[in-house]
Amino acid sequence: MKWKGQAKKVKQKKCRKKMNNRILRLAVPNIISNISIPILGMVDMGLMGHLGDEKYIGAVAVGSMIFNFIYWGFSFLRMGTSGFVAQDYGRRNFTGVMLNLSRALLVAGAGGLLLIILQKPISMLSFFIIDSSSEVETLARQYFHIRIFAAPATIGLYALTGWFIGMQNARFPMMITILVNLLNLGFNLLFIKVFGMTSDGVALGTVIAQYSGLAMGLFLLHRYYRRIFHYNISSLILQKEALLRFFNVNRDIFIRTLCLIFSLSFFTAKSASTGDTILAVNSLLLQYFMFYAYFVDGFAYAAEALSGRYYGAANRSRLKESIRLLFRWGGGIALVFTITYLSGGRYLIYLLTNNETVISTAMTFFPWIILIPVITFPAFIWDGIYIGTTASVSMRNAMVISTVAVFLPAYCLLEPQLGNHGLWFAFMLFMVSRGVTLTAMAKRAVFHTGPAIAGTKGR
Repeated sequence: MKWKGQAKKVKQKKCRKKMNNRILRLAVPNIISNISIPILGMVDMGLMGHLGDEKYIGAVAVGSMIFNFIYWGFSFLRMGTSGFVAQDYGRRNFTGVMLNLSRALLVAGAGGLLLIILQKPISMLSFFIIDSSSEVETLARQYFHIRIFAAPATIGLYALTGWFIGMQNARFPMMITILVNLLNLGFNLLFIKVFGMTSDGVALGTVIAQYSGLAMGLFLLHRYYRRIFHYNISSLILQKEALLRFFNVNRDIFIRTLCLIFSLSFFTAKSASTGDTILAVNSLLLQYFMFYAYFVDGFAYAAEALSGRYYGAANRSRLKESIRLLFRWGGGIALVFTITYLSGGRYLIYLLTNNETVISTAMTFFPWIILIPVITFPAFIWDGIYIGTTASVSMRNAMVISTVAVFLPAYCLLEPQLGNHGLWFAFMLFMVSRGVTLTAMAKRAVFHTGPAIAGTKGR
């Protein structure tokens, strides 16, 4: 009996090691690609911060906020596609795998063209809502009307990235993202340092880089996956039941994402209404949040791929084991970031701007940055799990509760008393609420007994 017990422990240890290797094989490439995005954002902020006027930081912040609202609204394509494809991959249903790609690319192309056509009313509505100075608004409008032409490429990359992740391939999204951001950085430096452009140069660099990334993604798709193209039955792309499920899940993810975008945009808009200095300060400090978010999102992407695969294969034991280990990794990463921000993270501000007013004001609000990692990591990991298992209704409900019942009331109560500290406090409560509500709903939403997870057999 003792020998059997030891053998069981050895087997469990080997299984845990194998699962950790799978997590890292998916997470590390996504981390590498993800962190290049906030690094680029920090470089852009640094370039604007050293032009001698805070209005340039504000212009890029406001322009980026508008595109975050627009593009994150379409990020349901990446998340929904990865969940559907991962489940079909777990079932070895390659017809479903290809049909999901075709539907996602079709929606991406139509959505991108529609945004270009509607750019004027979108611009008018955006700047009507955002209360910024006239100088910042003028520069931000210029930024917007250049960058909007990247819409088809940006949304198309969402569809391709989600498909690759669902296929358990994190390497190709990493390669594409690194290429896009290196090109973006190079063009930004060229347009700003050589041609003397400002925020418009950042926008133009983004457009060129996005189309380059889309071209690379389509090349990789054709080069390495063309052997399964024959599974794509064109007559089934517009199949009513499949389309209904595709849009129902993506509708819930869209609403969830809209709430997240609204909260971040509300944060930026309220910062802008306080003044250009607070807008610049909060925009710089949010770079710390984005850097951490993109890092831990590497494990969220791994959660999408693995939870979707095991959910689709009806393998309950591996689903639970993967979730348990993912939270251990997320907690460990959060602790490392908290210690890093506490010990020396504030010195990064000096690299991002030489404006003494912005620097001294940012120091006042820096303690909030130290709290971000440990407060936010559960929400990020759960998001990946809910996306992989396509538990979109519960994910939507959790986000609506956190936005409407927590964030907005907290801001109304705290900001009049605490000013900008009240805005940060409300944002922290919003992130805590996301983690708490998703945890509370997980038993029914993720671990329920349903047709897809009824058994224990699977890959």
